[in-house]
Amino acid sequence: MLKQPLLSVIVTSYTDERLKDTFELLDSMKMQTYPQIEFIFVIERSKDLLNQIKSYIQQKTIPNTRVLFNDGEPGLSAARNVGIKEANGDIIAFVDDDVVLYQDWAEEMVDAYRDDSIIGVTGSAFPLWEDESMAWFPEEFYWIISCTAWDTENRVKEVRNAWGMNMSFRREAFEKAGLFSNEFGFHKGPMAEDNEFSLRIKEKTGKKIFYFPDVKLWHRVHKYRLSQKFIKERAYWIGYSRRMMKQAKPINKNNSANLLSQEYQLLKRIFTRLFPDIIKKLFTKPVIAWRITRVSVTALTFVALGYYSHLIPKFLRKNF
Repeated sequence: MLKQPLLSVIVTSYTDERLKDTFELLDSMKMQTYPQIEFIFVIERSKDLLNQIKSYIQQKTIPNTRVLFNDGEPGLSAARNVGIKEANGDIIAFVDDDVVLYQDWAEEMVDAYRDDSIIGVTGSAFPLWEDESMAWFPEEFYWIISCTAWDTENRVKEVRNAWGMNMSFRREAFEKAGLFSNEFGFHKGPMAEDNEFSLRIKEKTGKKIFYFPDVKLWHRVHKYRLSQKFIKERAYWIGYSRRMMKQAKPINKNNSANLLSQEYQLLKRIFTRLFPDIIKKLFTKPVIAWRITRVSVTALTFVALGYYSHLIPKFLRKNF
């Protein structure tokens, strides 16, 4: 690989409700220490949003940034594909529009590709709470809010799939495996689009995806993400996705047994560490203990309902 390969960073956005968050992302992009980088924003639904982002980029003089509009098939995967077709980078990265990048994020991302056997890289996402009073939320359930601190193994390691809020792939991945499929995603298909793409590129290239904890960003967590409605919905579809992932054809027999090992380890941590900690908190912080108990029961229940949804009559599934 070239000493300083070009890194293309693709961001998609469709609502001005997160415009302040997107401006913070743009500010963090400008502060990156890595020189060989281009940013591609793909906007959907709103030409007003397109113009506001263009105006902010000009005002802040953010270099090597393009803003595109997806007027074709809607959806996250389709918008990302618009960006991929326009990207010039040797490495193509994706982040959400409500994250803030660490200053060395791009530098660490590119450095992670020193091993030619690595086809994809995913990194850490720490919660950036809308209000610090939300910080009671247990790390074991950070996957609900698209953060990663639930993973206690803070080391470089091979992983099953990349995480969409902070991931990248070599250009080779798209040349051999194609683009993201818009048939996948929460509420749409059998599994999340980043999971499906990760499994597909590993099968097509024979290469690996690694987690690098130093590829760091902050992920904005708004209050609605801690609501019962959001937790139920998110947990249900993640449970559904994991069952479909286990049944996916691209997985070879040697790996199928360990496909959900990450989930099993997390479940073990919940029962051996989180639940005993809740009991301790009942005597010192009873309100926090109740909140954590409620989240734990809700999340585990709806993950199970999603995982075993094929056993639930269709008329009941509509209520989830």
